[in-house]
Amino acid sequence: MKKNFLFAMATLLMSCPVFSDNSDKATNPLIYADVPDMFMVRVGDTYYMSSTTMHMVPGVPIMKSKDLSNWKLVNYAYETLTDSLETMNLENGKNTYGRGSWASCIRYHKGYYYVSTFAQTTNKTYFFITKDIEKGPWKRIEFSPSYHDITFFLDEDGKNYMIYGNGKLFMAELKDDLSGVVPGTERVLIENASAPAGDKIMLGAEGSQLFKVNGKFYLFNITWPINGMRTVVVHRADKITGPYEGRVVFQDKGIAQGGMIDTPDGRWFAYLFQDCGAVGRIPYLVPIEWKDGWPVLGIDGKAPDYLDLPASKGLEPGIVCSDDFSRKAGDRALPLTWQWNHNPDNSLWSVSEREGYLRLTTGSITNSILQARNTLSQRTFGPVSSASTCVDVSCMKDGDYAGITLFQEKYGFVAVKKVGDKKYIVMADASGEKPGEVVSIPCEADKVYFKAECDFRDRTDKGYFYYSLDGKKWMEIGSVIKMQYTLSHFMGYRFGLFNYATKETGGHVDFDYFNIEGTISK
Repeated sequence: MKKNFLFAMATLLMSCPVFSDNSDKATNPLIYADVPDMFMVRVGDTYYMSSTTMHMVPGVPIMKSKDLSNWKLVNYAYETLTDSLETMNLENGKNTYGRGSWASCIRYHKGYYYVSTFAQTTNKTYFFITKDIEKGPWKRIEFSPSYHDITFFLDEDGKNYMIYGNGKLFMAELKDDLSGVVPGTERVLIENASAPAGDKIMLGAEGSQLFKVNGKFYLFNITWPINGMRTVVVHRADKITGPYEGRVVFQDKGIAQGGMIDTPDGRWFAYLFQDCGAVGRIPYLVPIEWKDGWPVLGIDGKAPDYLDLPASKGLEPGIVCSDDFSRKAGDRALPLTWQWNHNPDNSLWSVSEREGYLRLTTGSITNSILQARNTLSQRTFGPVSSASTCVDVSCMKDGDYAGITLFQEKYGFVAVKKVGDKKYIVMADASGEKPGEVVSIPCEADKVYFKAECDFRDRTDKGYFYYSLDGKKWMEIGSVIKMQYTLSHFMGYRFGLFNYATKETGGHVDFDYFNIEGTISK
């Protein structure tokens, strides 16, 4: 997927949405944050959605909604993809940015929930099975190789099928226990699934999602014509095994890749996403009408600004949340909105060692935040967003850095740096040609306040950093970073809290809180 996507992303010039909250109806984008590769299923009056978070852990987030408009995180399919690889543990200079797992598929069948994904990091395909999708536990099945962008279907005939590939799509039968492919069943399902979009294709049809409606099978894919835009192609067949006929069903502002979902009252929507610069890949809902047995997407072929669904109540606390790090009996150590950059070392973080604080302790040496373990992160969100924190830096060691970051390959951060027995407030900018520290200010305080702000309006994609010594008077520091969505990370920018060592381990810092807002000072 990534290799075929490089040129495509470089040529994307689409404008992103202007957010509106002036209606009692839901608005597009559905979620103005990085929630790509969605797959939805409805069970009764409840919707569940899985998504992609690549190298972050825990992985394969599961979200829940009662109205298709308001979503909250309720679980993850796995705590760790693997803990045996240096790439997942950020060890010896290795990492797995832009890999991890993606393109999950979620099904409900005979009382069980099934979630699949695949991972280039491990070269494996995964199935996770549970009776309780919100609480688990999950049964985990894995096998090699890694099948690209798989969708699976548990058919009424008792057979289990899997579709995968790019451009040329393949089908195979899965074993009854989903532990692998039935030998000899792999075959070409559609020779050129991109064909309905023309013969000059930049991104071959992929992201397969299969649905059965009124006895017919519908296969959704994304493709991208040269000099065109991300495009939804649907193939239809009377039997799951084909033959399939295809057509282009949607082309608007690059909104594509996903599938379709129905409501209890019989309405249909397509769930798709748009590449929207540094904030990431953001979900849209598009109404569907059925004509001559085909789904017709959009209002006059366009994604509407408003939807006949309840208005969104906002992303907090369902998708992002503030955190004072105070915990009651029975609380999770970390709300589900938090994810670690790669695998954490669980012996080096705590919300209980100092009540009401997140403690991060250094356990390895690195010279880059990109290789720092235990960076704790949440999504940034649009059209604007900010995050602030207060950190006790009294127990840092020589060479330590601790603060808040806007995290992607082209990161920026504001932090306290310890040099010998002196401390400095520093701002680092990796968005230009020469990444490095932009400014350094002597600091004698043991408690420092930091803030990071994001402006995603009209793809401005600018990041700002601030510090304060009292939490009231804020001073902007360093340069304005030009945030850039890079395929090396394949993820929208994240707010992150970090503490890493460049000389000796064992230093720690305590974060008092993490506050997010949908406003900025600019």
